Amino acid sequence: MCNRKPVLVVPACEPGRGGGHLIRCTELVHGLRTLDRESFLFLSDNPLTGSLLDISGFNRDWLVDKTGLQTRKWEFIVLDRFRTSPEELSRWAAMAPVIGIDEGGKERDRFEFLIDILPNVSRIKPNISDPSLLPLPENIDHSKKNNHIEHPGLVSRSTPLKMLISFGQEDKAGLGPAVARELAEKNSEGIEIFLLTGRLQTSTPVIRNPLSGIRYMEPIPNLSEHLNEYDLIISHYGLTSFEALYAGIPVMLVSPSSYHAKLAKAAGFFSSGTGKSGAAKLARLLFKKGRVNYLFLDDLKNRCTSLAAKYNLNGPPHHILAELINSFTPEVNRNCPACGAACGSQTVTVTSLARFPERTYRRCNRCGVIFMDRLSPPPIEYDRGYFFEEYQKQYGKTYIEDFPNLTAMAKRRLAVIKSLLPMGRLPVNDGTHTPLLLDIGCAYGPFLAAAREEGFSPRGIDPSQDAVRYVTQALGIPAVQGFFPETGNGEWGIGNREYDVIALWYVIEHFRDCVPVLTEIKKLLKPGGILAFSTPSFSGISGRSSLRRFLENSPADHWTIWSPAKCKRALKTAGFTVKKIIVTGHHPERFPLLGKLARNNTSPLYGLVLVISKIFGLGDTFEVYAVRDVGH
Repeated sequence: MCNRKPVLVVPACEPGRGGGHLIRCTELVHGLRTLDRESFLFLSDNPLTGSLLDISGFNRDWLVDKTGLQTRKWEFIVLDRFRTSPEELSRWAAMAPVIGIDEGGKERDRFEFLIDILPNVSRIKPNISDPSLLPLPENIDHSKKNNHIEHPGLVSRSTPLKMLISFGQEDKAGLGPAVARELAEKNSEGIEIFLLTGRLQTSTPVIRNPLSGIRYMEPIPNLSEHLNEYDLIISHYGLTSFEALYAGIPVMLVSPSSYHAKLAKAAGFFSSGTGKSGAAKLARLLFKKGRVNYLFLDDLKNRCTSLAAKYNLNGPPHHILAELINSFTPEVNRNCPACGAACGSQTVTVTSLARFPERTYRRCNRCGVIFMDRLSPPPIEYDRGYFFEEYQKQYGKTYIEDFPNLTAMAKRRLAVIKSLLPMGRLPVNDGTHTPLLLDIGCAYGPFLAAAREEGFSPRGIDPSQDAVRYVTQALGIPAVQGFFPETGNGEWGIGNREYDVIALWYVIEHFRDCVPVLTEIKKLLKPGGILAFSTPSFSGISGRSSLRRFLENSPADHWTIWSPAKCKRALKTAGFTVKKIIVTGHHPERFPLLGKLARNNTSPLYGLVLVISKIFGLGDTFEVYAVRDVGH
């Protein structure tokens, strides 16, 4: 942990943004510091935020100024900005990977990662959505929740109902006083009505002219810990409404804007409307002829109980935001890992295609290749278990047991390679010319063994020590253990432009950045030499049926996902010309509708669907055979 760079947290705290974002961010920084993670808070200029920092007990040494922003190197930046502008997002993204919390702006799609603590109505889904990530109190007795409102005709009440009105630290729309006024006019049962005033309110006319029957309260530190002291919470869509669900207290909303009303409706809350008309309607619903409408409150309590269960707020929190944030070590592509184009530049943009808890998939609009950003490294090791237990789970046999089939496939591939090599570079039967071949990610060597039989002089490299031991000892073929391009070439004493063939069979997708890989391959290949690789295709039947499902099922260590139509431009940029593409991995059983009748080769439509898949190139994998351009 000590080698990790600090985290920067930036809340919305300008006038008009309320205080909820700031309070949440101060608690996040405090939580990260408790976990011994260095973190800082950056505040825009707003003189009214000082009182909120004081009330939260925030350590001002954890603030960073504009100079500190530039002098420190950040591991990532957390933006809780409500609606981030394009210019602002570009500034932060230039410093470090950016994680947005409850981002509601038009730039939402540009964030590398999104966390929605509160449900969002955007069509752009987040990586993580979990209201239990709110900073919730630990002193809630969940076995005694939702028992605050009893009908006096059924259960006698020894104390009057207590209602809390809280519209945040700013309440720019003045809804708190409006609701209090409407309730005070209709309250004839001695209901205790409390109005919480905010620290960011620039004017407080309601206090200069106090309403009869309303108790005015200064801001309460850690308000969420005190919500269960009330029988009803009246607020707008935001932190307090979800904290009330967790506390087991019925909550009803009045919205300061149509956007808040839309959010409230989508989340399932009861909202009486927008503005002062909504405040008047709320009072009419709560009181009938001056008396509390308990039938309405019973329905409201049941509704809130269901919402608490829906959002995992009916028990102890499943997650803690600071612990979640602290676990992140984002790996984000600043440039397209296939063609090298600068992501987000004026000429090249990227489009987010799908988001999942650990990863975001984006498409480079220059070359069309899909690539993955991750919140943490993939939990995969290329050891013996990768080729035995994991391989057997997928194919029903271990890699070694599948060796004959893999060797036969290798000979088919070598036949294609031979057809593309110049005559003077082909293997000669008398052994006078044995073209050099490198297999990157050679595994246990079926392609190497087949290449030797076909007259090539093969070499291999693989990260698995056990696999390399098998290649060198059992097969007697030179190989080194390590990761290309960092390891390998120098150990054999082979100079630049000496190889006739370099192959990567289901390997290229495992490189986080393919650009340096292709650059090194170009150096190692003779002009006119062959680059051959295979990889999954997002334009096969699985990707066409549901790209989101295809990406969700993509292995955690597949950093890039190619297609036959999109690989040509990226390879051309790297100095290669594609000569042949063979679409493979045809699966009739994966076709929508028809797949049910083509589950295996004995099914009635299997043969027909297979022909269709081959004619239209709908296989889920493909092979590429490209030539190193002479002019590069």
